[in-house]
Formats: sequence, structure tokens, C-alpha cells
Amino acid sequence: MTDMKLADNSFESPSVELEIRRSNGLVDYRAAMAEQEVRNAAISAGEAEELIWMLEHPPVYTAGTSADITELVDPRFDVVETGRGGRYTYHGPGQRVTYALLNLAKRNKDVRGFVHALEGWVIATLGDFGVEGFAVPDRIGIWTRDASGAELKIGAIGVRVRRWVTMHGFAVNLSPDLSHFTGIVPCGIAEYGVTSMAALGKAVAPEDWDEALLARVPDFLHALEHQKRTHV
Repeated sequence: MTDMKLADNSFESPSVELEIRRSNGLVDYRAAMAEQEVRNAAISAGEAEELIWMLEHPPVYTAGTSADITELVDPRFDVVETGRGGRYTYHGPGQRVTYALLNLAKRNKDVRGFVHALEGWVIATLGDFGVEGFAVPDRIGIWTRDASGAELKIGAIGVRVRRWVTMHGFAVNLSPDLSHFTGIVPCGIAEYGVTSMAALGKAVAPEDWDEALLARVPDFLHALEHQKRTHV
């Protein structure tokens, strides 16, 4: 595991104390979820910094609070109840996951605004690699188009908020085995498929994706602060 902490002034905000962690290898999903629970409580109590954690998991299906058992088509991998919002999703090698544990009480108690800021962060980073990303109001996740113009899902978003501290985050498909998604109805949306950067002809290494995301952390934090100023 590689841990990297950035100084406050890296984000041009003296009020931000934020740890950036990048993990190599595959991190067990249940272990990561347990660590988020502990960190959530510590952040809420003022005993730990906020955290952005980038990692990958072994193959696993995760169930959100709205998961419908009929959408678990082939439970060939471990199935974990998560407590986050949403339905079933898949995590596995080649998919880069970013967990964001941030204190919304310090910014704005607006969960929808937080999700929109996450969407903007992912979409902007996809654009850095020449991939068009977009959100669709009545569909969960981050979407793109293939060469035929078909809309396909390239990223999943699912969050949980406890004590106004966020948990979970988003996952972007760099080069996963797309056949693994067929064991579920991803996010309950059967009529649209799933794609990846590799399937779109973009070879993106995890470290390159991480660096691109990190370069846009200030913009992401600014979006949260902007929402705060807008809503007060």
C-alpha cells in the first residue's frame, strides 16, 4: 500500500486537511468497508483528517439499500451488503475505485450537491483522456458513447452519509473483465450496457488515472465550497 498525504496549500484552501491514499494490489472489499466505518467516526469526532482513497478490489458484487434480489442474476462472486445507496454493482480488477470520506457539515449539508460534484469530477477526468462522459438525470452513474453512438455506463456512483461524513464514492472502468458485470443487472438498469476505457480504445494505467483525478481535486473541492456559498 502506498499512502500519500498532501499539504493543505496543495488545494489552495487553508481550512482543508485531507489525506490522499493510493493502494497497490487488490484490497478486500469487506476490509475496506470496515476501515471506512472507523474513519467515518474519527472524522466526525475531529480525530482524523478527511480521506480520498484510490484502490481496486477482488471480484465482488455489492448491494445497496435499494438492491432487488431478482437483479442478482448469477452470484458467482462474493455478495456484500454495503449500506450505501443504489442497487447491485460490481467491483473487480481493472476498475479503479475512489472512496471519498468528507465532512459535509464543514461545507454544506447537501448530499445531492455532493453527488453532483463527484459526477463533475469524474466527467472532467474522463475528458482529460479524450472520453466524453455525462450524467443522465433518470439514470445512476456516469455514461459515455461508443463508436456507434450507443450510450453505455463507464462509471458507478454510490454514497452513504453518516454523521454528515460521506463514505463510498465512485468506480470507473479502466480495463475490467466486462463479462463479470453479467452476473447482475448493474444499478438496476437492464436496457443499457457497460463499457470501459479499454473497450473504447483508451489504454489507461491505474496510476495515470489516479494522477489525473488528483490534478482535479482542487476543482472538486471548489465545487463543494461553491455550493456552500450558493446555498447560504
